[in-house]
Amino acid sequence: MRRSILVVTLLLSLGGCASQYTGDYSEKAAQQANNIDSWQGPVAGAEPVSLITDLVNSADIKLLIDEALQNNPGLQQQYVALKTAQLARSSANAERLPSVSAGLSGNRQENSDTQYTGSLDISWELDLWQKLGDSVAAADWAVAASEADVKAVQNELAAQVIRAYVQVSYYQQLIVIEQSRLSLLENNEDLIKQRYRAGLGELEDLDTARTSSASSRADIAAYQQALGESVRTLGVLLGRSQLTINDISLLDTLPDVMLPLPGLPEQNLSQRPDLLAAYAEIKTREFETKAAYKALLPSISLSAALSDTAPTPAQAFLTNPVWGLLGQITAPLFQGGALRANIDTSELAVLNSWWGYQSTLLTAVQEVEDALSQEQSLTLQSIAINEALANAERSSENYTGKYRQGLADVLDLLTVYQQTYNLKAQLLQLHFNQLNNRIDLGLALGLGVSA
Repeated sequence: MRRSILVVTLLLSLGGCASQYTGDYSEKAAQQANNIDSWQGPVAGAEPVSLITDLVNSADIKLLIDEALQNNPGLQQQYVALKTAQLARSSANAERLPSVSAGLSGNRQENSDTQYTGSLDISWELDLWQKLGDSVAAADWAVAASEADVKAVQNELAAQVIRAYVQVSYYQQLIVIEQSRLSLLENNEDLIKQRYRAGLGELEDLDTARTSSASSRADIAAYQQALGESVRTLGVLLGRSQLTINDISLLDTLPDVMLPLPGLPEQNLSQRPDLLAAYAEIKTREFETKAAYKALLPSISLSAALSDTAPTPAQAFLTNPVWGLLGQITAPLFQGGALRANIDTSELAVLNSWWGYQSTLLTAVQEVEDALSQEQSLTLQSIAINEALANAERSSENYTGKYRQGLADVLDLLTVYQQTYNLKAQLLQLHFNQLNNRIDLGLALGLGVSA
């Protein structure tokens, strides 16, 4: 008896020495994200925003976002993945609870009545070392990672809806600009015809004008195709099989998108869903490693069995049962290095998740800095193009008057017209790029949707 106690004590001591995981990767990861509170890029004109839906002050866009969050197939698949993780957690927790099973059998021999045997078996593994508890904790963090993935899809989906709406508006206004160009070119054709009939121009001038008009019509056709594709893209995001331009309430100008102010508590990078998921991945692997270490420890289990035999099934269910109680201690002695290999594999998984977190964090910082720098660049470009457009419009008016007076040829006039409308289209493109960049910045800062 004393030898048995000594052996058990020795096993517990040796197991306790070998069952400790001392990694602190998750603590380091939490400190890294919280230490980022300043940015190199400009923040002039930025406003405090905590939700990505607040970037646009449009009830129509918010209704589209709500519809997408309800019906988008990709998001619904992510919900299924979350439920799967939750069920895995329930399964892991079930290992900590006693298991109960019942049985009933009948046996009949010649010249005797049928005898029924009923049994009830109860078994329970005592989780003294928290091995099962660590497995449940790992499952809890896996659920947290899946929840962060859901949040990431929700945020990205809301951003995509805003982008798609802005893109539809952009192509619609680009078509308006091109149609204005075409109208002016067609009027110019009429003017050239009048001058030619009056003997003030040449037939080649008409061919040149018609070439410009045909090119403009081709551009309009291309923009209309792009507009249709943008509408269909928005329809897919909303989970609709059919969506037309008439189903979308659009303004005459691009919707305003605010520039989010970086550095607010609500915009700390630690709130980015991808960083939350990466952090949860580290925690999951750490708890799995703890459980792998504790697999070296002895396990203690209790089991109870009750049985009874009677001539009827009702009486066989424990009317006068015989019971037995068993306590058992088992300890791994030799498994060919499998347990140690599991520990090494788990530790490598922790290390891999740590480097995955580092990669995600570096990408997050880069995305914020790039978006802030891009905001400054687009602002400077817009200022320059606005100035160029003002000069081109004045030049266009001057050349129109000179052409009517016969002081300029048609090529000079068309060149000025083309330059003016090209600058208008370029300015619209810059505005479109700036709005998209602000949406990207919101995502980079971790702005999300309301729960």
